[in-house]
Amino acid sequence: MSDIKKVVLAYSGGLDTSVIVRWLQDNYGCEVVTFTADIGQGEEVEPARAKAEALGIKEIYIDDLREEFVRDFVFPMFRANAIYEGEYLLGTSIARPLIAKRLIEIANETNADAISHGATGKGNDQVRFELGAYALKPGIQVIAPWREWDLTSRESLMAYCKERDIPVDFDGGKKKSPYSMDANLLHISYEGDILEDPWSEPEEDMWRWSVSPEAAPDEPTFLELEYRNGDIVGIDGEAMSAATVLETLNKVGGANGVGRADIVENRYVGMKARGCYETPGGTIMLRAHRAIESITLDREAAHLKDELMPRYASLIYNGYWWSPERRMLQAAIDDTQGVVNGVVRVKLYKGNVIVAGRKSQDSLFDESIATFEDDAGAYDQKDAEGFIKLNALRLRIAASKGRNPLDGQ
Repeated sequence: MSDIKKVVLAYSGGLDTSVIVRWLQDNYGCEVVTFTADIGQGEEVEPARAKAEALGIKEIYIDDLREEFVRDFVFPMFRANAIYEGEYLLGTSIARPLIAKRLIEIANETNADAISHGATGKGNDQVRFELGAYALKPGIQVIAPWREWDLTSRESLMAYCKERDIPVDFDGGKKKSPYSMDANLLHISYEGDILEDPWSEPEEDMWRWSVSPEAAPDEPTFLELEYRNGDIVGIDGEAMSAATVLETLNKVGGANGVGRADIVENRYVGMKARGCYETPGGTIMLRAHRAIESITLDREAAHLKDELMPRYASLIYNGYWWSPERRMLQAAIDDTQGVVNGVVRVKLYKGNVIVAGRKSQDSLFDESIATFEDDAGAYDQKDAEGFIKLNALRLRIAASKGRNPLDGQ
């Protein structure tokens, strides 16, 4: 402990990380630098400055990372059509490598000896933060208070504050949600309370970003999304930055009941956990990106991408964004996206994202070949006979040797 003179803490301004500030000061006798990231969580981050100052912090970093988050992390992930275990759009997972990157940058700027975070010892975030930190600065020391202290509940944290006169208004006069929530521009997550029983349906008033599909408008909403190199660069003819694209899709999608998910997932640390997620913009992006790829990507390139995707998604979920294998996969994925240009028209209706049209100058769709009408000789149907017989050759040989596929059924 005596080797640690300065620590950079990922600081939200809430109860846990405010306790961590004083705990680090008390137990390590070190100077604490706080870092608060604005990644679109929908709450004011500036009050964290006043809270940090009240705790005696001299070096306070509050950074607006919204554009970098979407441009350099969310968009590359959606080029891969990444989805974990068939349902989770990785909203929390993809934010952690950016926070780890900035923690290390600040540690270098301030000559800090260590970084610290408020992730618990049961979750994935501790893994994500620390794998990212070690990848970017292998000699950095990491302090994870939840793995060291004996404060195991909100009540014990509050008692710690009272004993040490920590001057923080944790609730801001508001009724505290019973759920553990994490939000950024891509999603908001909910865990805990009744959600710990997988049989319990979430309460309607839990959801923050979306109306229920039943309460969504009776008329559909149409959007035209313009793609360039696999990324959305405009909506309905208006050019937009990456963060503005996602903000817009969240607003319109949420208003139409899009993006709710209730999942039991397999955490990297070994347990199953139930969480609920709202990802309206991401849900639209995934559906639309697959639509524009459907007309612009070669068949085998598209199929290979689909085979790689689960591996890519697991790497992000498990915290390996900065690994060589993720970067290798990203290079392969990005190489396919130069032709992923055009426009996708989507219809949003009562929780559904329906593709209503797609077009591209790079389209491989050839109507003269695909038509059910007279194709004027563009496709010779007689060619199919030889194609089928060649592909059936191994099956016919096996059957002729008595290897009947019905045997044993």
